[in-house]
Amino acid sequence: MRKNKGSRYSGIGGQAVLEGVMMKNKDQYAVAVRKPDGEIDVEVGVYSGIMQGSKLKELPFVRGIFNFLDSMMLGMRTLNHSVAFYEDKDAEETAADKVFHKIFKEKAENVMLGIVTVCSIALAIAVFMILPYFITSFFEEYIRNSSVLAVAEGLVRILIFVSYIVAIAMMKDIKRLYQYHGAEHKCIDCIEKGRPLTVHNVMRSSRQHKRCGTSFMFFVVFVSIIVFFFIRAEQPALRIVLRIALIPVIAGISYEIIRLAGRSNNLFVRILSAPGMWLQRLTTREPDEEMVQVAMAAVEAVFDWKAYLLETFGYEIDDSWLVDEPAEDEEGEAESS
Repeated sequence: MRKNKGSRYSGIGGQAVLEGVMMKNKDQYAVAVRKPDGEIDVEVGVYSGIMQGSKLKELPFVRGIFNFLDSMMLGMRTLNHSVAFYEDKDAEETAADKVFHKIFKEKAENVMLGIVTVCSIALAIAVFMILPYFITSFFEEYIRNSSVLAVAEGLVRILIFVSYIVAIAMMKDIKRLYQYHGAEHKCIDCIEKGRPLTVHNVMRSSRQHKRCGTSFMFFVVFVSIIVFFFIRAEQPALRIVLRIALIPVIAGISYEIIRLAGRSNNLFVRILSAPGMWLQRLTTREPDEEMVQVAMAAVEAVFDWKAYLLETFGYEIDDSWLVDEPAEDEEGEAESS
């Protein structure tokens, strides 16, 4: 039936939000949320990001920095949108809220998103970049070899990162968010495997994906170990400065790796992606059909998947195919490698 086999890059991506999914295709995004009354609300918007139109956003190893910041900003915006459906409508606006809106007026939301993004990045830097250095520095008296210390710091960084993932995954309130995360991945995997976007086909698709943010964060940790191993300083203060200053470099390299992973499926890429795919078993959960319907609504609001299947896999979708009956099975396609 298809001219091509295997996964094909679609260009769409997304994230889970409270009781919903955000999907982004180029500059357009959609947030689909299951409201308390059971209906699905879909909001479509445009987010061009920072440095719009700048050639810097097209340069390899530089574009990753801006893409990371854009994903953080859009993620905060869409998460706030979903939270609004479940906020206490009778809650009074605090004095601080009134002052904030009075100062910034219509820009208040964007300013707040910027502040939250900066604080989130600062906290991540403190926990995953600076803390491992301080922990390892306690052993400098016993470990004289700087290379061994650099490796030890890297191992501590991995341990902290994995411990954080495990701790978050154990929280009861996070389970539904991770189920929607799984629904997001399954929709993308379904389309990129060349299957019509139906509930049945999505449910049988993989909840792991090589372009996931979890994999990106693992690459950041992994690349930082290599970078800090070769770039060192003698003074403790300068070491901390370097760990902060090199973060854009690390993010840029990590973005190029995950970008390559999303477009290639050779053995080297599969090996490189394996740890991040394993971690996604913690940050995603199997969704139910209602969650999948929400994710599908977000996809269809910004992505013409029928045209994509025709152009990429060479066949036109007949409406009779969209009935949720068992589709043609292909050995090994249900799970991404």
